[in-house]
Amino acid sequence: MTDAAAAGLLPPAERWTAAQARRTAIAAQGLARARPHGTPTARHLQRVVDDVGLLQIDSIQVLARSHTLPLFSRLGPYDTDLLRRAAEQRPRRLVEYWAHEASFVPPATHRLLRWRMARAASDAWGSVRSVVSEHPGVVEAVRAEVSAGRPMTARELEVALAHDAPRARDHWGWNWSAVKRACEHLFFTGELTAAGRTASFERRYDLTERVLPPEVSRAPDPDEADAVRGLVEVSARALGVADEPALRDYFRLRPGPARRAVAELVEAGALVPVEVAGWARPAFRWADAPRPRRVAARALLSPFDSLVFFRQRTEELFGVRVRLEVYTPAAQRVHGYYVLPFLLGDALVARVDLKADRGRGVLVVLSAHGEPWAPPETADELAGELTSMAAWLGLGEVEVRRRGDLAEDLRQAVGRRAR
Repeated sequence: MTDAAAAGLLPPAERWTAAQARRTAIAAQGLARARPHGTPTARHLQRVVDDVGLLQIDSIQVLARSHTLPLFSRLGPYDTDLLRRAAEQRPRRLVEYWAHEASFVPPATHRLLRWRMARAASDAWGSVRSVVSEHPGVVEAVRAEVSAGRPMTARELEVALAHDAPRARDHWGWNWSAVKRACEHLFFTGELTAAGRTASFERRYDLTERVLPPEVSRAPDPDEADAVRGLVEVSARALGVADEPALRDYFRLRPGPARRAVAELVEAGALVPVEVAGWARPAFRWADAPRPRRVAARALLSPFDSLVFFRQRTEELFGVRVRLEVYTPAAQRVHGYYVLPFLLGDALVARVDLKADRGRGVLVVLSAHGEPWAPPETADELAGELTSMAAWLGLGEVEVRRRGDLAEDLRQAVGRRAR
């Protein structure tokens, strides 16, 4: 099959409504499944990981770490120590690497990314690539220090090596020392990975071979084409139905290899060409994707949740333009700083700008906006989800500020639940 066929230029096998595509996408992400009745366990966490394929990591903590939120969206209140143990204790269920940005992935998926590790000299960003030529001794010293000892943060390595190259101050957040750059270079190449994170969210670097399960660490590197096909399979299963750009974006794959992988999976019957009403491009359904007639989902979604992190697909699926306004000047923000879409049934019906005020023990709703199609029960359902989130975060109260067209209804709904 040619790339043109994979791109959907052949007649689709099926024609779907937009609602069918939404329901399949929600179900594939595990958001249509009932939450556990009791306390969520490691088995429940594993089921979510199997559904979504990766958890994107981000350091913003105005509410909670981004990788903890997709589990709450699917499990409800859970002990975040489950996630810590999955990433830090043997046998590890999750390890870190560059997947869809920085992400937690299963160890088997980490193996499928070895071709990316081999391209560090060309694919890593400039400050990470240049440390090899500018400070080769630092790279070797970091490698030797970690090999000889325990997992260490970049700060600990700086102390151990008594070396801290001058830091560039021209961009906040990127003023890394040569030691930190060396750590990130070795992380990109796959020689090092994170054995865990500190309370301040610093990676504790260790040899990858000491972190991965032995059967994964010792397995031969897969052929790049096989690996890319495996990654597209993961994304197709997680998305349920998607066009080629969305399948590619899940692991930030290059167009050529991704299209070839899609073509091979179509030829093998694992992907089925689908025409979705209103979509600009042909789509592909994972052959075993769930196809529910209705879904009763209710979830607040992190802006980094894998259901919505590819903004183009989110707009086609739900008719909602989701923007991350963290880096937008405050006066120019439309919905707020850290905005979570609210999924109800098979639609995104509202969005709330949230902040955890831990000093006061309050979950603050800085703004609340409804979508034009939001049903009458939106405020009550959203109040229930916010109350549950506040309890999960150890906050005793939900406070709704008076910004947004949904704010007053939501404030009253929260008040009724607090009585």
